[in-house]
Amino acid sequence: MTEAWPEPASSSSLWEREAEIADVVEAVRALRADAASSGSLLVFSGEAGIGKTALLAEARRIAEAHGCTVWSARGGETVTSVPFNVIRQLLQPAIVSLMPEEAREYLGDWYDIAGPALGIAEPGERQADPQGVCDGLVVAVRRLAKREWPLVLIVDDSHWADQETLQWLVAFAERLDDLPVLVVVARRPGDVSGERVRQLEAVAAAARPVRTLSALTPEATAGLTRATVGEHADAPFCREVWAVTGGNPYETVELLAKVQDSELEPVEASAAELRALNRSARGRGLVARLEGLGIDATRFAWAAAILGTGISLDLAAQLAGMQRDEAVRCAELLGAARILAATEPASRELTGGELEFVHPLIASAVYRSIPDALRTAMHGQAAWAVNESGRGAAAASRHLLEVHPDDDPELVEQMREAAREHLAVGAPDAARRCLERALAEPPLPEVHAGVLYELGCATLLTAPATTIRHLRTALDQSGLDGDLRVNAVFRLSQALVHNDQLDEAVRTVDTEAARLDPGPARMRLQAVHYMWEGIHAGEDHVPGRSRSLADLVKTCTGRDNSERALLILRGFDAMTRGESAEEVVELCDRALVNGRLAPGLGWTDTEWGIELLMMLGSSYAYADRLDRAESLFSEALRSYTSAGWSGGHLALAHAFLGLAHRRRGRLRDAETTLRESLRIAERVGRGLPLYWSATCGLVDTLLARGDVQEAWAIAEQYGFAPPYPSTIVLPDTRSVRGRLLLAVGRVKDGINELEAAEKAAAARGHHNTVMAPWALDLARALASDDPARAGALATDARRQAERFGTDTAIGEALRCAAALESGQRAVRLAAQAVTYLEASPCQYEHAAARVEYGIAARSVSELGKGLTLARSCGADGLAARAEEVLATGRGLR
Repeated sequence: MTEAWPEPASSSSLWEREAEIADVVEAVRALRADAASSGSLLVFSGEAGIGKTALLAEARRIAEAHGCTVWSARGGETVTSVPFNVIRQLLQPAIVSLMPEEAREYLGDWYDIAGPALGIAEPGERQADPQGVCDGLVVAVRRLAKREWPLVLIVDDSHWADQETLQWLVAFAERLDDLPVLVVVARRPGDVSGERVRQLEAVAAAARPVRTLSALTPEATAGLTRATVGEHADAPFCREVWAVTGGNPYETVELLAKVQDSELEPVEASAAELRALNRSARGRGLVARLEGLGIDATRFAWAAAILGTGISLDLAAQLAGMQRDEAVRCAELLGAARILAATEPASRELTGGELEFVHPLIASAVYRSIPDALRTAMHGQAAWAVNESGRGAAAASRHLLEVHPDDDPELVEQMREAAREHLAVGAPDAARRCLERALAEPPLPEVHAGVLYELGCATLLTAPATTIRHLRTALDQSGLDGDLRVNAVFRLSQALVHNDQLDEAVRTVDTEAARLDPGPARMRLQAVHYMWEGIHAGEDHVPGRSRSLADLVKTCTGRDNSERALLILRGFDAMTRGESAEEVVELCDRALVNGRLAPGLGWTDTEWGIELLMMLGSSYAYADRLDRAESLFSEALRSYTSAGWSGGHLALAHAFLGLAHRRRGRLRDAETTLRESLRIAERVGRGLPLYWSATCGLVDTLLARGDVQEAWAIAEQYGFAPPYPSTIVLPDTRSVRGRLLLAVGRVKDGINELEAAEKAAAARGHHNTVMAPWALDLARALASDDPARAGALATDARRQAERFGTDTAIGEALRCAAALESGQRAVRLAAQAVTYLEASPCQYEHAAARVEYGIAARSVSELGKGLTLARSCGADGLAARAEEVLATGRGLR
């Protein structure tokens, strides 16, 4: 039996909307067909009054008529600064229906991350990661959607949605392929700027072709006119209605209402009066209709417009200065006049629960009709009322943003508290607005620097240049002392590094350190100095830096985190320079407490930053202590995941765990982890060091797996080519790029790249042949055309490897030496390489050595061992090479 679908509702705003309604019907039909089907996104665009709200109401009616659960929300012109406002509206039905235990069960690990943003859980002690909160909200809606299938989400006036909701909407829309949810969005073209433009365009890009609603034709306007004022309306009158309204459905309806109110005859003789009547129906005409209800109703409507969202009857009454029974009467008058309505008219009385304006244009007109001075005063009163109602400083801050500066210390403190609340739930942009408003008050001299410091911290991840300005100004003022001042200097140096001003970061730290007496604070800044120099990839290496660092560390016992940081930095420096691996490990071990990271030096602690711990793990990785490296990077991944840090920190954790997997020879795991790192890094933004780490690691792993074409495709897709970043990337970018060029047959370009790597390493004093294996690949590339230089490179690489002392370094140097020889000498060197690499934790290199030794010695047994190892590592190219030699069988024994 064919299912019957409802006819479009009779609505003045649905004339000539057959195509759009057909889109809705088709999408609902597809949604209900299969709970495992893909979701879909409809976007309707159009100017104010064009009928978007009526169309969404019809979409709701169609969906509900066929058993769908519908959740809806609306952006508001005056509440765009309220973070998570629209998504809270959207999920309110589900949130209200769940007991706290049920909510925790449905959201699982994401409850503590997304719960504070939704207002159902208290925020944690740490600042929430905005990307993590966004991901948590995506997961929350996905899980709730599976329970509520078939589910339709409707967002009206998305151009006025808060930025945090739009970020979620973009992420959710990108994941609709495997989730049966229908999302219907309406927006105006224009009316937005900055980041909102990008977000709305991203939503539109994920939709079916965006439907742009058009104005009514003269024929439709005539039909609407006759349906409203009577069939006797003549053609000239109808044409004039269309001419003065431009076919805008909302304006047409309002004009026709005025025609009825004035008892104007709908004939040609009256048509000349329509233009004057239309002017009274727009803007001030709406306000006049409100004023006609009396001063009390007007005052109540003003209060509702000031509140904007979450308009409770009691709060609006308090703001309007009237008793509850009087407010009830006003709400009823405004309801009868179709100015206000209950948010859920089917289940609530107009006088209870929350209210909303019937149409966004009405809300805007009422808000703008409030005299400027009174509007400002009412926002101040609203802030007080919201605070008194227990909604907190963050909820009140929207109103305080509208209050004129007045040297009010209490307002400054309220905005600082609001900023802390916003940061705790993952809304740094809202925190920034609060702190900027606090500065405009302005703060008292003794707290001014503190506000600047807080503002700088709030913008660190989103606007490094702005952070630099704020923190420099804060440091130039009095009020930042002791640890707070040191923290500000460190934050400033971080912002400078993120803004590609590494030299200035070092100078800033040095200048402050010179002001301090010997002690923990000065030592911390000295450690920061060496940290930034240590990650600098430039060739302007400071002579004597390593010696100075070594001298400073001689007195360190690891008694506090400043000393532990210096021990890590010295260990990393020694590793990059190829000094004794045993000393590297000994230095790194001294930085731990009972084999674990010290309190205050954890992955989510902000006193030192992620760079220091990445240096620690990398030192272990290249010193053949891969068990410790994997343990550290796995801990990083767990820490960031449980804390909801889904941005750059999580990308780096995946990248460095992938590095550890690659070093160990777990190439399949490495590829999976590095692809995830690159996915997250792509979301954070191209060009950042973390982006290079993910790309370089993935290319290196794909080359090890033998998938040269995929490695080249990744390099081309993600721009893995000069110019390189100013910070060190592991594995070494030039070495990996050079090996890639050799693999695809661009030998000359590959040699040039490896020679550039040689020059950069020499300038920095980097002699670790495993971390930057340019010499080994360059020697092989030069073997035919310049055997003397190739031999010299291999000899020097072996000397450096023996100095470093790891089995991997020595074994890799011997593999290279064997590749340059022939006959029994090649066999002996290959056998020695196997001996060392068998003791190494790097199984891919061991497999390669086995295969090369088997080929050199013509040994079926060794080739078989190499083939088994290559297969277990996921080194498909190496395995294919062994299989090919074994298949021919020529000369094997």
